[in-house]
Amino acid sequence: MLLDLLNNYKNSNHITHEELSIIELFKKLLAEKPHCFDRQEGGHITASAWIINPEKSAALLTHHKKLNKWLQLGGHCDGNSDVAVTAFREAQEESGIKEFECIVPGIFDIDIHAIPNTCQFHYDVRFLLRAKDSNFVISEESHNLAWVPFNKIHEYAQEVSVLRMNRKYLTLL
Repeated sequence: MLLDLLNNYKNSNHITHEELSIIELFKKLLAEKPHCFDRQEGGHITASAWIINPEKSAALLTHHKKLNKWLQLGGHCDGNSDVAVTAFREAQEESGIKEFECIVPGIFDIDIHAIPNTCQFHYDVRFLLRAKDSNFVISEESHNLAWVPFNKIHEYAQEVSVLRMNRKYLTLL
């Protein structure tokens, strides 16, 4: 299923040049590590969501406790190879918001990033979701959550992939 999503994403109009090479690394991981949806040493698949508020004026960011950074919401697949299901589950668990709609069918963004102070790499598959409600609940995984206007994302997050998702969303408007 993820292989099909990656192939479709490769042909989408919102993929960036840098993500083309990332797709090949995802495919290599899928071919070499059959249990890559579990938390494996070295690297594994994760899923997350770029969540837009109902008014389409801001993105929901979490101030992640372990990483101490403002990021999109997401997490581990824990053996589930359906990354879309994982992204929705993580969005619900980390925000307390129950209903979302998928704005772009399939993958919105992909990234591979190292987790600080570990030898772990997250191969993260991201989906674009719109929350049906803007009332969130801060989970124990976060210091804080915030609806951040798109023109202020850079004041919260400096991660290249977070800024890339913001630019991508703005081009879809």
